[in-house]
Amino acid sequence: MSACRFSAILSAALVLGLLAAGCSGPAAVKAATLKPEKERKTAPDFRLKDADGRVVHLSDYRGKVVIVDFWATWCGPCRIEIPWFMDLQRRDKDRGFEVLGVAMDDEGWEVVKPFVADLKMNYRVVVGDDATSQLYGGVDALPTTFLIDREGKIAAVHVGLASRRDFEDGIEELLGSPAADNSSRDAVPAVIGPN
Repeated sequence: MSACRFSAILSAALVLGLLAAGCSGPAAVKAATLKPEKERKTAPDFRLKDADGRVVHLSDYRGKVVIVDFWATWCGPCRIEIPWFMDLQRRDKDRGFEVLGVAMDDEGWEVVKPFVADLKMNYRVVVGDDATSQLYGGVDALPTTFLIDREGKIAAVHVGLASRRDFEDGIEELLGSPAADNSSRDAVPAVIGPN
């Protein structure tokens, strides 16, 4: 094998490894199966604004299965997952499923709005910050994606680029589960964000 060919193969393997690991943070991809119901913790609520300036709370989605995706415009693996989430939003919206993107770009809407428009993203996007990240245990790698069940509890966490099949299987399983009595909807943990 020639030195050029070996170098090209090594370079390709390195790029693929970096894409699989995510944009920052731990090198290993953590794909997760659904946690047993009794081990799920309530997803922290937040108060963030969408591109139209409307306030969004995660608790607004109670009763639905939700993907909360922490991502950024500069993140290669995020760009791979976004079209999957658009397809899933289109496919399962009428079944009680929603995607909520939390953009973590330091420049905020200045870079996020054009990105969302260019990709024609069909799900709601808000801009997060360090405080939002800390609510979720400190999001150290992008993408980091939380799969939330109908009761507002974290059913799975994917750190780095996960497979589309992992998302589809988890969503399908959660959509097959009936919603519990939502009489405790008002009991929501810490809410953060601008007033």
